[in-house]
Amino acid sequence: MLSFSFDDGSNELKATIGEFSCEVLTELTALQEGKVVENRVEADKTQCIHAAHVAQAPSGCAHHHSDKATDLLSDEHRVIERVLAVLEKLTTRPVERSLDCWKKALDFFSHFADQCHHFKEEQVLFPAMEERGIPRDGGPIGMMLMEHEEGRGLVRLMLAAIALMETKSEVAKEILIDKAKAYVRLLKEHIQKEDEILFKIADDVIPADEQKALLRSFEEHEAKEIGEGVHEKYLKLVEELEERHC
Repeated sequence: MLSFSFDDGSNELKATIGEFSCEVLTELTALQEGKVVENRVEADKTQCIHAAHVAQAPSGCAHHHSDKATDLLSDEHRVIERVLAVLEKLTTRPVERSLDCWKKALDFFSHFADQCHHFKEEQVLFPAMEERGIPRDGGPIGMMLMEHEEGRGLVRLMLAAIALMETKSEVAKEILIDKAKAYVRLLKEHIQKEDEILFKIADDVIPADEQKALLRSFEEHEAKEIGEGVHEKYLKLVEELEERHC
């Protein structure tokens, strides 16, 4: 069972993320210059689709049949996990033969995980939890926010590596695979923490009527920020990646 530990741990968490950010900057610079830093320490360090309690149900908040915002977010996790499985397979195959799959998977993570899913958490759910007394700093919300940033850094590195693959850079290939493996590990653990801990806390402190209001806020965000037809586009993309056995 996963657990959070926050006793005087916020500074340590921030330091860890700071070190990671420095690593991202260093490796991105190395990529851009076509150089490799030997003996580099290996880092151990998903627009919207909504599966309404089934993996391939119609997408979009309007099709979600639960009255709980946390259920919708958990459903999104199931879709993200499908593309994480694709990414994990890609790390075991020759990169040059699957660049199109890499690009589509990263497009999915950039738009689904960040622009839609994480936005709903960061701009809607987390503030609602804070209003109910769950602290941001030094607590589970703060940890989730830092992991969101860590994931964004990994995606940026993978996109930079993909851009340099046209130069036949072995460094780019190495970093792409390395960061993809780190991203899969991060997201799997992050999703488990949210599903098993954070969302349960949210359900305990946010009453049913407010959960419904959060769902309406999700819909408003999607209508404004995502646009018509995008859900269907990314649902088809997930199915395409799976059908192609990427």
